[in-house]
Amino acid sequence: MKISRHPTPVTIKIDQKQVENVKCFKYLGSLLTDDGRCTCEIKSRIAMAKAAFSKKKNLFTSKLDLNLRKKLVKCYIWSIALYGAETWTLRAVDQKHLESFEMWCWRRMEKISWTDYVRNEEVLIRVSEQRNILHEIRKRKANWIGHVLRRNCLLKEAIEGKIDGRIEVTRRRGRRRKKMLDDLGDRRGYCHLKEKALDRIKWRNCFERDCGPVVLTDY
Repeated sequence: MKISRHPTPVTIKIDQKQVENVKCFKYLGSLLTDDGRCTCEIKSRIAMAKAAFSKKKNLFTSKLDLNLRKKLVKCYIWSIALYGAETWTLRAVDQKHLESFEMWCWRRMEKISWTDYVRNEEVLIRVSEQRNILHEIRKRKANWIGHVLRRNCLLKEAIEGKIDGRIEVTRRRGRRRKKMLDDLGDRRGYCHLKEKALDRIKWRNCFERDCGPVVLTDY
């Protein structure tokens, strides 16, 4: 038995009516595409977050305390942009979009125009921040996947499940496709990652609130 890497259309009928195959659709607020990537969903969430920022622009750019305004942005704007981020598979292009959005928020909050030619490093110094949005996503993903790996549920079976048969090998350019758990990957593989998740305290210690790049260390 050979399985092709390219998905074939699935025919589903409900009450003798065939369900239409579409390239993308919205389910529970998230945009799902036929290629399984998250780029369209990330762009959609960023656009919604920017629209929400524009509606409350007077509040975020007011003379309120800087720390208070930063908390408002992270609570109100970032929560819109990062909805469902626990299940995202981040590629390099997606990370660039998210980091650009992060800098967009701080620039708009400080009323810094692109014509001012202010470097990102200078903007971060003005708002007393570091690039943190990617770490926030990995931390959310770690909290979510930790709950999944500690339970016996259908989602866990879907993550660990394998399809019997031989996959048809085709020559493809570039590196292998990134998977959802690769952001939390352990050098010793998935089994060791799962073993860490069983201990809540050790698992949380891997993702402290104000640490730098997310790295799962050995115990």
